[in-house]
Amino acid sequence: MSVVSLLGVKVLNNPAKFGDAYEFEITFECLEQLQKDLEWKLTYVGSATSSEHDQELDSLLVGPIPIGVNKFIFEADAPDLKRIPVSEIIGVTVILLTCSYDNREFVRVGYYVNNEYDSEELNSKPPPKPIIERVRRNILAEKPRVTRFAIKWDSEDSAPAEFPPEQPEADVIEDDGTAYGAEEAELEAALIKEEAALGPEDADEEMAGADDTAGPSGAAAKAEDDEDSDAGSEDLEAESSGSEDEDIEDEEGEGEGDEDMEMGEDGEAKTAAPQEAPNGQSIGDAGHGEVMVH
Repeated sequence: MSVVSLLGVKVLNNPAKFGDAYEFEITFECLEQLQKDLEWKLTYVGSATSSEHDQELDSLLVGPIPIGVNKFIFEADAPDLKRIPVSEIIGVTVILLTCSYDNREFVRVGYYVNNEYDSEELNSKPPPKPIIERVRRNILAEKPRVTRFAIKWDSEDSAPAEFPPEQPEADVIEDDGTAYGAEEAELEAALIKEEAALGPEDADEEMAGADDTAGPSGAAAKAEDDEDSDAGSEDLEAESSGSEDEDIEDEEGEGEGDEDMEMGEDGEAKTAAPQEAPNGQSIGDAGHGEVMVH
């Protein structure tokens, strides 16, 4: 918790001419008796591209600080034009109001500042060399940017916690990398131990039991399967041959009628030649290819 809290900053002379002094009314609260003074500073940012042109306009030591709410007026001179690039005098820049205790900054307030001419004609067509007497500054006091920092005050208890905090117990905890895959390793070791306890004789007995339950030997089973398949194929061939003969006769009778109709149209017979089946049996018309020969 901060011992000193900034309650408010009021810009007194705003807008003003570029060469006028800055005036701020600062209100803050102190919760404890401080051993040292507070240091307030006002910095003018002369260039947005380099910090070399920053100017510390003024600094003020305030103390001793009584406990409670305090208020004072902070005045600072205008920036030195010689330290500002000519191209950056006109335009938008920034001023920073900071406060430190024992060289430790704990609060910073930033304001945008717009520097422009007091006439539309000069703003539309600015001269190559700025006319400082016609330049006015306008501090955007309604939109300050406040940043606070935790610092150590007079007592050690007020010091902020270290980041990251110390974790002595982290060294005691077992690393995840060493325990990774430990369960799998234990399970594999148990399986190997169980197989070793069974022995080769037990393994042979188990395999023999598996052969008995599997049925007849492989050669006998294969022979029986071959006989069954041959018998089935003979029956299918017999049945298919009988049905094929009937189909052929029917197709021959029907084929004559078809030939007569087709001859009447184009004068040529369009009958398909019978094909020879693998078993020497003839197959009917190509359009009647429904019978399968095995």
